[in-house]
Amino acid sequence: MSRADDANLKPLLASDGEPAFAEAWQAEALALADSLVHNGLFTAVAWSDALGRALREAETRGEPDDQETYYRAVLVALERLIDEHSDIDFTAMRQMRENWENAYRATPHGQPVELKSE
Repeated sequence: MSRADDANLKPLLASDGEPAFAEAWQAEALALADSLVHNGLFTAVAWSDALGRALREAETRGEPDDQETYYRAVLVALERLIDEHSDIDFTAMRQMRENWENAYRATPHGQPVELKSE
């Protein structure tokens, strides 16, 4: 059975039958943005504007026009909008992100990433 035949994957497949996302976190980031729009934290227009701004900034820095740059811009846009439209402390959010990155780097390949509570 090919990946395209797996009924569980069909919603995540592009029209050519290949996965629409290179990494699961990419789908999760877009799903998070969609959920935050639907739950009223920010509007679809605000999301579009923030993502467009992050992409223009990446282009200005000379970053390549590729999927990695796009999804980094998605994260930048999400972080900015959450900072602007919620009570979540941006400094705390950045620290949590750094903690996750450190835990990810310290985790052996194939093992689950565990974030230790301090």
